[in-house]
Amino acid sequence: MHKKMTITLDEEVYEGLYRVVGRRRMSQFIEDLVRPYVTDEALEQGYRQMAADEAREAEALEWSEALGRELADEAR
Repeated sequence: MHKKMTITLDEEVYEGLYRVVGRRRMSQFIEDLVRPYVTDEALEQGYRQMAADEAREAEALEWSEALGRELADEAR
């Protein structure tokens, strides 16, 4: 479902948007730009990318295990 919204833009920005994107495609262009900043999709995609980075995941596991051992030693 789409909602209608009125926004105010600087005239130069509007004219550039009109020239580059075209009148009938402005809303979709703006939505595509804004979506990653306001939905959880970007966050989930970031988590998937991090999980796919095997070297980073190995480093994170090593770090968390060392932290766990350190906390266990302090508790004694």
